[in-house]
Amino acid sequence: MRILFFCMGNICRSPVVAAVAKARFAAAGLSVDVASAGTESYHIGERADPRAIASARGAGYDLLPHRARQLTAEDFAGYDCLLAMDRVNLRAAQRRCPQGDAQKLALFLEHAGVSDTDEVPDPYYGGAADFRRVIELAELGAAGLIARLR
Repeated sequence: MRILFFCMGNICRSPVVAAVAKARFAAAGLSVDVASAGTESYHIGERADPRAIASARGAGYDLLPHRARQLTAEDFAGYDCLLAMDRVNLRAAQRRCPQGDAQKLALFLEHAGVSDTDEVPDPYYGGAADFRRVIELAELGAAGLIARLR
């Protein structure tokens, strides 16, 4: 199983979700290849946002190795599931998606079965609490994916 998480710039939400999912899948004994990307090219090659790195570190996740990259045409064929953080980025990916791969695209939280919200809000213009909320939603979503994969 290969899962790609994506957001807009690949420096806040999707790298956090990927790091959380990777750690949680490993702890659950699941062999799942996890990666992240952005629909836009704003931050290609950059590290995660320093606030995302700090909030992830505080929750026990390491974002230091992350380098932002943009969603590519090859991702649609190479991943079993491509999960968006919000509807804006889901629509952006749908516009690029080859016709035969459309069923691989979904909202992360909705696909994971999280019922109280279906989007991971972008913390970029927010504060520390917004970045902590991304961690909380990533952990909820990872738990939902683990239940779904078992």
